[in-house]
Order: sequence, then C-alpha cells, then structure tokens
Amino acid sequence: MSATATAKEKQARSGPVLDWSAGHGPVTGALSATTGAFALATTGAATAMPPGWALAVGAAGALGHTIVGLRVRNAGRTLATRAASWLVGAGWTTWAMTHGPLTWAALGSLATIGVGIGAAARSTALFEEAREEEALAVEQRQIAAELSAERRAVAAEWADRIQRVCAITVRVLGVEMWETGTGFSIDAELPPGGATWSKIAADSPRLSADARLPHGCTATASPGIHQGRVIIDVTTVNVLEQERTYPADYSPLSLHTGIPWGYRTNAQQILAYLREQCALIVGPTGSGKTNMVHAILAGFARAEDVLTWVIDLNAGSAGLPWVLPALNGQIVREDGKPVRPGIDWLAGTFEEAMTMLDAAVRVAKQRKMGYQDVLSRANTDLLPISAKIPQIMLVIDEGAEILASPDRQVRKLGEKILEVIRIARAMGVRTVLTALGATGSVLSNLMIRREAKVRVALTGGETEGMDLSKMFPGTRGLRVDQAPHKGAGFMGTPESPAALFKAWRILPNQIRDIIAATSDRHPMLDVVSAKAAGPAYARRWDAERTAWMRDQIAADGAGDASPDVPGALRLSALSEQAESPEDALARRFREEIDAQFGTTPEPPSPEPVDGPDRPAGLNLSALRGEQDSPAQQAALAALLAAGPEGTGASAIARALADEYGTTRQTVVRWLQEWSKDGTAVRVGEGTKARYVHRDNDPGTPPES
Repeated sequence: MSATATAKEKQARSGPVLDWSAGHGPVTGALSATTGAFALATTGAATAMPPGWALAVGAAGALGHTIVGLRVRNAGRTLATRAASWLVGAGWTTWAMTHGPLTWAALGSLATIGVGIGAAARSTALFEEAREEEALAVEQRQIAAELSAERRAVAAEWADRIQRVCAITVRVLGVEMWETGTGFSIDAELPPGGATWSKIAADSPRLSADARLPHGCTATASPGIHQGRVIIDVTTVNVLEQERTYPADYSPLSLHTGIPWGYRTNAQQILAYLREQCALIVGPTGSGKTNMVHAILAGFARAEDVLTWVIDLNAGSAGLPWVLPALNGQIVREDGKPVRPGIDWLAGTFEEAMTMLDAAVRVAKQRKMGYQDVLSRANTDLLPISAKIPQIMLVIDEGAEILASPDRQVRKLGEKILEVIRIARAMGVRTVLTALGATGSVLSNLMIRREAKVRVALTGGETEGMDLSKMFPGTRGLRVDQAPHKGAGFMGTPESPAALFKAWRILPNQIRDIIAATSDRHPMLDVVSAKAAGPAYARRWDAERTAWMRDQIAADGAGDASPDVPGALRLSALSEQAESPEDALARRFREEIDAQFGTTPEPPSPEPVDGPDRPAGLNLSALRGEQDSPAQQAALAALLAAGPEGTGASAIARALADEYGTTRQTVVRWLQEWSKDGTAVRVGEGTKARYVHRDNDPGTPPES
C-alpha cells in the first residue's frame, strides 16, 4: 500500500483535518462569536459573575477593532459592522447572565445574532474586495493614462517630424515602448498616393539628426503588416558601444528555433535560421570577425541537431580553441569520461580541407539515396533534421577569398565549396563563409549571393572595402559610421531586415566552459552519412591526423639545450619521459574514440628511400637499432618477437605501458622512424596495417 493511500485512510478514520492557523471567514467567525458568548454567559451565570464585566469586555473589543481598522484603512461599513458585532455579543452575554442562558428565548436570540453576524461579515468582506479591486483599477488607469499621454506625445512629435523631413503625412496607429528601455517602435499608416516605407528608410539619417539622437542611435524604417504600413524603430540608448560577454546560459538550442548571433540596438537577441540558408560574414582585420566566428561556433556547440566542421587554412586558428582543450586533457569531468571537442572536425591544411569537402559531398549524395523512405513518410523534399540526422554546418574562415583566389590549387577547393553549396541544401549540409571585405570580388559569385541570405558586415568603423549596398542590396540608409565599435556592424536575414547589431565578446575560458557543458549534447553522425564519409571521417582524430595541432606546443621546448651540457644538442627522442596527467587524459579520450568508432589504423608512412637516392650525411634519428633507451629496446624486441605476422602500435604500447609507461603516440613515432630507416616494414593498409621487423620480412634483402 502506498504512503498516499495510508494517509487518506488515516484521515478518513480521524475526520477532516482542521487548519487552526487559518483566519476566520463569515461562517467560522459567527460560530466562534456565538459559542464564545454562550460559554461565557453559562460560566458567568453559574459563578455569579457581575454582568457588567461582559459589557466592558465587549466595549474594549469594539474599540480595539476600530483602531486596527483605521490603521489598515478599512471602510466605515467594515468598522461599524465589527464594532456592532462586539457590542451586540456583549449585550446578549450580559442579558443571558442575568436571566439565564439555557432558556429557549436566550438560545433563539443567540442563533439569530450568529446569523446576523455571519451575513454582515460576508457583506463587508465583499465590499472590501470591491474597494481593493477598484483601487487597483484606478491605479492601472492612472498609469495607462500617463503612458497614453507619453505615447500620444511621441506619436504627435514623430508624425510632425516625418512630415517635415520626409514630406510624408503619416497617421500613427501605435507606439510600443521597448522593455529594455532603449527605445520605442512606431506603427504608422502611409497616406494614399504611392508613398512607400522605403522613402522614410532613405531619410533615416535626417530623421535621426532631426530627433537629436545620440551617436550610434538610429531611426530605422521597415515594412509594416502590409505595404501601406511602416514600422519605425527609434533607438534612444546606444547599446552597441557597450561590450557584452556571451550569455552564460548554455542551455540546449535547435537549428529549427534559431541560433543567436548577437543583439540588436534594442538589446534583443537576433537569431539565424540556417536550415536552408547559408551565411556570409565580412569584416576587415580588427573588426571582431574571429570573435564572432567563436560566438557562432558556441551556438552550434549548444545545438542538439548540428555537427560543425571547420576549415581554416591559417593553421586552423579558428577551430583550435574548440579542439585542443579536449585533446590535451585540459578539461576534466567529474565522472572521468573524456570530453569531446566543441567541433566535430577541423581542417587546417589544403589536403585535410579537400578530404572534408569530399566527405561532405558524399554525405549529401548518400543522404539523397538512403533517406528516400524518410522523405516519403514526412511528405517533404527537405530531409527532417534532428539529433538522429544532424545538420552539418561547414564554417570556412576566409572562404569567400578561397572562391575568388587566382591560385589553381586553391581554386579546386573553391569549386568543391560551391558544389557543397549547390547540391546539399535539401540534405542538411550548409556553409558559413567569412571574408575580409564586402567587395565586388567577394560578392561576384552568383551562388554566394543567391544562397547566403544570412549576411553580416562587421565594420568596426572601416570604410575601405565596405560596400554595404552590395552586401545588402535594396536596403537604404546604412552607413559604416553608424557602427564604429569593434564587433558592431549590420546583420540581415530573410526574417529580419538588415540593421545594426553587435556580436557578443566570447572569452577563452567561456569556450572551455561551453566545451565541457555541451560534450554530451553533440549528436553522432547518422549511420547513412557516416558510411558515406568513410574512413576519412572515422579517423579524423587519429594521432597522425592531429599532429599538426600540437606542433606549436611541441616546439615550445625545441630550442632548449641539454640540462647537463650547456649549449649541447638535445636529442629528446632518447629520453623517455613519464606520461603526464594531461597526456593520460588525452590517451583515454583517443582510446574511447577508437573503441566507439573503430579509429585505430596505423599511420601512413612514406616509403623508405634506399639506394643512391637516399640522402647522405649524419643521421640523428636516435630511433635506430642500437638504442640506449630501455623502452625503445623493449619495443624493438617486441616487434622482432612478433615474427613475420608483425604487430601494431597499440599492441606494443599495451605491452610496455605497465613497465615503462609508454603511450601509443610514442610507439607510433618510433614505428614511423623505423619504417623510414628500414628497420621495420609496413604491411597492409587501414585498420589491417601492421609492422614487421626487417629480419622477419621475407621480402627484405639480407644485409651484406
């Protein structure tokens, strides 16, 4: 039996539960008054109590309730009712004590008094409620009257201003004050005769100057509910000059409900809807473009139905802050699980970028074939995007420059980007391109102009290369000097006309926080798409594929001399170091990725160069057959003991981990060096690749 049933059974046995702390109502108050008077009269009659005492107590009660009622400003009717109840009750008690309370006359009169007290109490309670409601209504009417007076003044002022500046007579239908307190919106009806909202929009600078608005504040006109109406947004507080950090709310987002990219002049967020649209972001150096890319990546990381692939040929700088904290184990979770990077794939070289784009094309084509039944059931030609079938967002830093590059190799990359844009809209692969300026070379491509309907121009006060008329065709009244602050500019979407906005400032520690907060939220690539992407996608986090990300970190101590001999050459490959906690976390992360996605191939190695083409000179490999490091000697012995079948880096690392603490990455490096100098021979490709010691390889000629 449940606890709830037991409690109900106990209540049924014990009767109703009384709340003794509750106040009296009309019924309980009347019962309390009559039973109290009856008890007092009975006790007084039995003990020969002087009757005047009851009358004195009643008078004191009436006086006390009157004083309290005056302090809380009760109505006169309420004061009179309560005082009369005390006096009538005291009078009956005095009479009953004198003539006896147990007669039918005494009991009948007491019952009549109780009914009267209850009815009077109910009447006064209703009267008090009506008084309170009326007082609140009066207050609301007063506030509304004050607001209406303010709105009427604003309406009259701006109707006169529009007539004076634009020579258009409008009728203001409504004025809405923004909740943020930074301005207001005017809904006006245009006069008959062909006047349009664009005429008012063209005179926006003149209206702003006539209204004496602060610098950075504008009066922007946009279409109303129909072509005969206009909405004029007037900003009175310049929020763009303030630096606001990215909101600390990392709650889940969805591609379908919009991704926040910044805030308008009314301090409200502006959303980008990218299910079908691509995006173009332009901004010169120092305008805050990289910071906005990070803010965009933050929004994608929070989305439950988006996987982000990033291409940045400038050493991957746009995506490294979203990858390295996870790969290097800088973020530790309480449950001990590895943290996934904030983006799903990062390409920092031309080869990796081509690999990524080829995979994106294959994904789009495979989705068209593999999800025909899904499209049929949904009765749509747009693939239903969800956490099970996520959208792939390709963020390409300076991608517009790639499209306009004269270099033949880079042009191939640009052609592949255009192919993704052209064929992948319905199948959920969209792009976000950035550029250094809104110039003709960037915007000359018809595909970009047609597909990139979400557009951002970060000006930072820069006028060179900022042709806003080309960036936002058909929009008038936009000037670069309206957004002189870093991170500020103009943003336009199909749902929101181009207007001033500003991107949030996102800090490195926030990026790490977002990575940790959203690690479990990133969707997995669906099976159909993962099969199409193939090994290139599954092995994207392999050590050899991510080695370039650590080059700078590894180079920090490259110039250090030997600690024993000042100025001596330091051959770090000969000094096996203990695995740091960061390396341990990174190793655990890669092992879990390997176990989940099967990404355990051995790294490709160039063919060994032998014969006359082999370079001569001093070989400082330190990873040859004659080793001083016990760990390397043990690894080489394990390779030799594997025989003609050979072995891989993972098996060797596991064999040496307990005794030497050797990591798989270290063994991979040794095997690469051994394959280069001929000590080992690589056999097979992909997940079946293994290494065979040259003494066990029948194809290796014996040394002379």
